Amino acid sequence: MTKYLVATALGLCLASTAQAEGKLNLYVWSESISPDLIEKFSEEHDVDVSVDGYTSNEDLLTKLQAGASGYDISTPSQHFLRIMIDEGLIEDYDANKLEAYENIDERWRNQWWDETQEYSIPIAYGTAGFAVNTESYDGPLDSLEYFFEPGEELTGKIAMLSYPDEVIGAAQLYLGVPFCSENPDEMKKVLDLLMAQKPDVAVYSSDNIDSRLGSGEVAAHFWWDGEELKARTNGAPLAYAMPKEGLVGWIDSMVIPKGAPNRDNAIEFIEFMSTPENATEQMNFYAHSSPMKLIQEDVVYTKEKAPELYPEVPVEFSRTCSPQAQDLVTRVWTQLLQ
Repeated sequence: MTKYLVATALGLCLASTAQAEGKLNLYVWSESISPDLIEKFSEEHDVDVSVDGYTSNEDLLTKLQAGASGYDISTPSQHFLRIMIDEGLIEDYDANKLEAYENIDERWRNQWWDETQEYSIPIAYGTAGFAVNTESYDGPLDSLEYFFEPGEELTGKIAMLSYPDEVIGAAQLYLGVPFCSENPDEMKKVLDLLMAQKPDVAVYSSDNIDSRLGSGEVAAHFWWDGEELKARTNGAPLAYAMPKEGLVGWIDSMVIPKGAPNRDNAIEFIEFMSTPENATEQMNFYAHSSPMKLIQEDVVYTKEKAPELYPEVPVEFSRTCSPQAQDLVTRVWTQLLQ
């Protein structure tokens, strides 16, 4: 899943040279890890932690493909995790032998992106869909039709993300086109839908979504459940659509990049983040669902307070596509933005 938040750094800056003992270098979704948990881990384990942030899976993949990143932990989404395993970019750290593995909710163990659960421990999951400013749009929210084929109320007032992954996935859900389709005719339908929507799209951007939507600059924005939830609970007049066609799902996992200089500390951090106590605190900070066993009475974002996190519509997770299918996605997006 691609997030828009600005990259941050905590602790010491990442050095390009070999790291000494007592260090841990994270390259994770920007502002995704609780600073309190970073500080707690650092104090308990006497480890200096630095955090660098990325805003797309593509950026992470490029960094790891370049080699010698100097990072110890990253958090790719499921379809990119599969690519990283296949390309030998991440370590097999026997994740299924850790206590962290036992703390994973059983429905998230040994999934297709890491069948043997040797390379990853999940940390967060959620959906991507349309959020609306309820002061600018008071129409129905139960179908993707209102956003891909908008009426007058949303003319020129829709914003989409700047990359194709989940946007095309949502269009496929609406049209009934399977993810990873290798059929050019099916993907032509996706292109036609997005081209017809384009005059109503004010901007294709993954940055500054909170301010753009909260200010009413746009009335609807393709976004992520937890980001909309945080903005809403902070007072923004927002709602998250639950379309009958479904939502695009994502799940991020903790992995160790190949050649990580502080592998043992990375495993300690993964174990630390996966305890019920710390997983609960992480969910309360991040406002995305946790795939770990939690202390339920301490969970802030319950179903009553955060319906965004408990969809009662279908959720289809982005998949790792064949080169032929990915080429069609790239063609659609390139033609759309020309």
